[in-house]
Amino acid sequence: MKSTSSQSPKFAANVPESIQTPDVVETERLGRLEFFDGMPSDETVRKVYDQLDFSRAVETFLTGCPAASIHAFIQGMKQAGMGTYSMGIHEQLLDARTLWLTPNTTTVYCIAEINVEHGPTVMEVPPGVLGPVDDAYFRWVTDVGFTGPDRGQGGKYLFLPPGHEGEVPDGHHVVPTRTYRNWLLMRAFVIDGDLAKTAAHVKKHWRLYPLAEAARPREPHFVDLSGVRYNTIHANDFSFYEELNAVVQYEPADAFNPELVGLWASIGIKKGRPFAPDERMKRILVEAAAVGNATARALSYRPRGREPYFYEDRQWYTAFVGGRHDFMSDGELMLDYRTMMHYMATGITPAMAQSAVGQGSAYAFTPHDAQGRYLDGGKTYRVTLPAPVPAKEFWSFVVYSGQHRGLLETDQKSAGVDSLSPELKANPDGSCTVWFAPTAPAGQEGNWVQTLPGKSWSALLRLYGPLEPWFDKSWKPGDFELVDEGATA
Repeated sequence: MKSTSSQSPKFAANVPESIQTPDVVETERLGRLEFFDGMPSDETVRKVYDQLDFSRAVETFLTGCPAASIHAFIQGMKQAGMGTYSMGIHEQLLDARTLWLTPNTTTVYCIAEINVEHGPTVMEVPPGVLGPVDDAYFRWVTDVGFTGPDRGQGGKYLFLPPGHEGEVPDGHHVVPTRTYRNWLLMRAFVIDGDLAKTAAHVKKHWRLYPLAEAARPREPHFVDLSGVRYNTIHANDFSFYEELNAVVQYEPADAFNPELVGLWASIGIKKGRPFAPDERMKRILVEAAAVGNATARALSYRPRGREPYFYEDRQWYTAFVGGRHDFMSDGELMLDYRTMMHYMATGITPAMAQSAVGQGSAYAFTPHDAQGRYLDGGKTYRVTLPAPVPAKEFWSFVVYSGQHRGLLETDQKSAGVDSLSPELKANPDGSCTVWFAPTAPAGQEGNWVQTLPGKSWSALLRLYGPLEPWFDKSWKPGDFELVDEGATA
């Protein structure tokens, strides 16, 4: 039979060059890729599978941050002596001995795990508190207190397991959940300046118990977390993937977006199967965690573009672009800002992303001085807040470690300063200048926040009860100005 291999086929298509694959393709990332008439060589297959696993592992780090963060927090609570039905209270406020992501040091934090794996769970909330409940992927579930359905009056909340179809008793604020583990981050505002009175108020009214025990609820268990050294921050190395795997194994199979589940499964994190990467995959995951961590830090400390910034001529910015706690924008999930938020902070609620005039809190973050350089703990900076500061209740500055994103470890317990401090002095025109340095400039001790040589740091400006000039941007905080050595004015 006569060969036709060198002849044009009788049934030949006009094949565009754009849909063909050359025999050799030179790439910047993978080098030479070789093909036999479109069929990849063994070496090309090896390269692209390594690249695919690596890129998916990096993306798993970025998308898995919310889940790993909740997991790490709950593990930290257990490390501190809490159980499933415990409440932990920072009765003497938080300080840098406790590793939390960007907390404040002015309100009494109360935390608890709300676990519905074995059935509906009841939580009795005290009056006069505030805070969210988030699920195992840090998705907002509900608020309690002033921004929740009890409107600050207190009340009973009934949390239902995923897919619950049983009867629901009256007399509760009913809250369906998507995951077994949910997490309460509740703030109790200090009553009459008395921390002990505030903690006692919470203990008098708060309860957590299975609905099955409603007739005779168990006694509440409280743990004073003041000064306790425990860690709630997820890992930045290979063990990050082990943390994420623990979440996937514990939660229902449909607890997360199927595309995320597929992404995580592609690198070996799949419900019902052991996470046991071989030597090749372990090597890839170790490097991917390092690159994922570097990426999260770039997103958090050097945002691309001006979209997150509050002002064109200032260094202050936010992860809540567009005021959305779900990071949605006209059908787009803003992936980078979701990663930024969950890498840098803890707790998610609409009230945090978009406060109302005179209510809630406003947050502005920066790791930069006025020239966009990273803040250096060995140098002296000052920042001025023009008068009047648009905060109905009070304002505060808190500083954080560039390494672990928790409170900066110094000799100052508060890691910051706030406008309720009797030592804080205003300028003659009513504005307020705060100094950030290893030692206090002469005469500025009450307006000073300590930093540490050799350590980077960032700052959060919080306005409690933000007023209209914050929202219409007619008021602007100053940037961090680098001060010449020895200058105090």
